[in-house]
Amino acid sequence: MADEEAVRYCPSCGAPVEYRFTFGRRRPVCPSCGRIHFENPRVAAAAVVERDGEILLVRRVNDPSRGQWTLPAGFVDAGEDPRLAAARECLEETGLEVNVARLLDVIAGQEHARGASIVIVYRAEVRGGILRAGDDANAAEFFRPDQIPPLGFDATRQAVALWKAERTGML
Repeated sequence: MADEEAVRYCPSCGAPVEYRFTFGRRRPVCPSCGRIHFENPRVAAAAVVERDGEILLVRRVNDPSRGQWTLPAGFVDAGEDPRLAAARECLEETGLEVNVARLLDVIAGQEHARGASIVIVYRAEVRGGILRAGDDANAAEFFRPDQIPPLGFDATRQAVALWKAERTGML
C-alpha cells in the first residue's frame, strides 16, 4: 500500500535512487553507495476493554472512517512497548486508565496509505479514570455485543468478532 516511488534519494549519500528487484520485491537501491532501502512496517496497538459484558469503542473524528467506531488504538512509537502504547492510546482517546492483560491477536494488512500494516490487539481492564472522548475521538462508549455500531477498519471488525467469539466460548 506504500507509495512505491516515495523514496527518491538515498538517505545515506543523497544520490538519486533506482528501483530494482531485490530481496523478493521492487525496492529503492542507491547506484552510488549500494544502500538498499527497506520500508519498515507501521505498527499500531489497540485495546479491547470490556466492562459488564460491553466493549469500549471510540468514534473517529478524522478520515478515513470518520464517524465510524473503532477500538482505542494508535501507532506504537519507536522503542515503545506495544502494551504501553495500547494503554496510552486508551487513556488519550477515552480518559480511562487500563491494565493490559494479554494479547488477543496480531492483525496484518494495511487498509489505507497512512494506516498501520500490523495491529497488535490486547485485552485490557479498566483500573481508573473517567470515561470521556479525547484526542482523535469525539465519543467513547461501551456497547453490548448485539448493539455494535458501524465499525471502521477491517482490523476493528476482526478484533470485535474475536471478542464476541471469546465471550461465547466459540474461540
